[in-house]
Amino acid sequence: MSAFAGKLLRIDLSQSTYREEEIPDQYYRQFISARGLGAKFLYDELKANTDPLGPENRLIMLIGVLGGTGLQGFSKWAVISKSPLTGTLFRSITGGNFGAWMKHAGYDLIIFEGKARIPTYVHIDKDGVHFHGAEDLLGLDPRQLQERLKESHGPHTESACIGLAGEKLVRYAVITSGERTASRGGMGTVMGSKNLKAVSINVPIRKIAPFDEATFKILIKKQISILKGHPRRKNMTTIGTPYITTVVDGLGILPVKNFQEGSIQTIREISGDELYALKRAKAGCHVCMTRCGGMRDVTEGPFKGSQIDGPEYESIYAFGPLLGLTDRQFVINANALCDYYGLDTISTGVCIAFAFELFEKGLISTADTDGLELGWGNQAAIFSLIEKIGNREGFGSILGEGVKEAAEQLGGQATDYAMHIKGLELPGYDPRGVKGYGLSMATSNIGGSHMYGRPRDELSGMVDPFTEKEKGASIAQVQKEQALEDSLIACTFGNSGLTAQMYAEFLTAATGIDAFSSTDNLLKIGERIICMERCFNVREGFRRKDDALPRRMISEPLRNAGHSTGQVVRDLDHLLDEYYDALGYTKDGIPTIERLKDLGLDEMVSNL
Repeated sequence: MSAFAGKLLRIDLSQSTYREEEIPDQYYRQFISARGLGAKFLYDELKANTDPLGPENRLIMLIGVLGGTGLQGFSKWAVISKSPLTGTLFRSITGGNFGAWMKHAGYDLIIFEGKARIPTYVHIDKDGVHFHGAEDLLGLDPRQLQERLKESHGPHTESACIGLAGEKLVRYAVITSGERTASRGGMGTVMGSKNLKAVSINVPIRKIAPFDEATFKILIKKQISILKGHPRRKNMTTIGTPYITTVVDGLGILPVKNFQEGSIQTIREISGDELYALKRAKAGCHVCMTRCGGMRDVTEGPFKGSQIDGPEYESIYAFGPLLGLTDRQFVINANALCDYYGLDTISTGVCIAFAFELFEKGLISTADTDGLELGWGNQAAIFSLIEKIGNREGFGSILGEGVKEAAEQLGGQATDYAMHIKGLELPGYDPRGVKGYGLSMATSNIGGSHMYGRPRDELSGMVDPFTEKEKGASIAQVQKEQALEDSLIACTFGNSGLTAQMYAEFLTAATGIDAFSSTDNLLKIGERIICMERCFNVREGFRRKDDALPRRMISEPLRNAGHSTGQVVRDLDHLLDEYYDALGYTKDGIPTIERLKDLGLDEMVSNL
């Protein structure tokens, strides 16, 4: 008995066939589950230069080993594929109930390959896997679609699906499940490229039996006791991620007007307290007492008169200060419109802010924007651009390619104002004011993500955020820790008070694998995952030159940013050298033969 399901489900959409496969025990020991297993399978099954939107790409949905077990905050799930936005290996993590339903169906992961001949949805029940035509579902937004699937397959059906943006292959389309989304990197775009509108599951709920059930029950009680009294958990339950807004503004790293400034005077209008006042009900994921979400009223757009779970901090940033706004109701409405189309709010906001700055600087005009006046704070123009992006119409079709490609299409100086790393639009933290974040985002194997390794000590003020020395090892360490957490999957918002030692105890009791009792071994697994991901990218041609920051971050001092005013990243090269040294990479960012062998990745040697 073990919390591992031990099996994967492989679905060939081209042939409308499926089969179950046993997952080798060694894979679990090397990579645990979720992000780690996804990296392993994607590396092994893709050839170099595979088209992300071609049938040869894989779309992998995964649940962590501790998901569905009764532990709080461990039932999130991941989607892994080659990103159409970055060309890198990519992982996007989301919540809701769908991941637990995968586990109840008896699978640790589902691999989709090929491309369906016609629009299709896949349904999984106790009798197997069923392929259904989805022509009548095209154009439905994720809410409508999920309701339709419940009507067809029963009220206990849980689904993962795409909206119109995924159907039209907007490069940053999301996968939606319930009210939660696998948002970043265009995982919904990959799903759309496979003619896969939805995946639904309705199976009997089964007990996930840990190896040492008695000990595991004690650990669950211990975790619940910690969460009940933890101040961060209480804050997340009450206010949720909107509390981050004023914190980031106070640090001077809140991106304003496409990262031109680091603070905004009217920040209180979109503070956690103000968003809390609009909260109508709590919302959360499967088996999680933190319940960090919040339902709020939508007053404009297709969802008018309903409620959405949100906005999270990143959506507040993307449709607030980034666009020169602090209108909390507009942020909610813009978030709802993105949900309607199935768009990543970060990428959408950054693409629109990019267009606004080009318009401000006279690099584009109404002749380029379908007649729209793109002045900072123009809410009508923002709404119109979201709709154009979601429908792939006019100027929205260019922005729907992502900010990197859009800048290249527009040409000239446009690339100077494209805020991305490796093609992934930047999140709501200006790296000029926290240099560790700059290094972590630059070296992230998935591009400009704030969730690849967070410099907690810099953000809390324990370490000087402005210095550009002696940060390589600490960033390598937090990236290892994040890789470990992503392979469990431990929710970033629900893991308050947990330690690596507790993860070791959870894993050992759940699986019976003694090697998981060593925190050193667990962190080595985290490093192995990072190295595997980097090997994937190296095979795709990524090198040191790609571990870079936008031009603005290294040449323009941060403005209007409190004590961060004047900051710029002056010596990224030194930080990169430190980071590569800490992980045993060459000066060009390639893992050395010695480090590959030390991590048990001998098969990578000949490939690299």
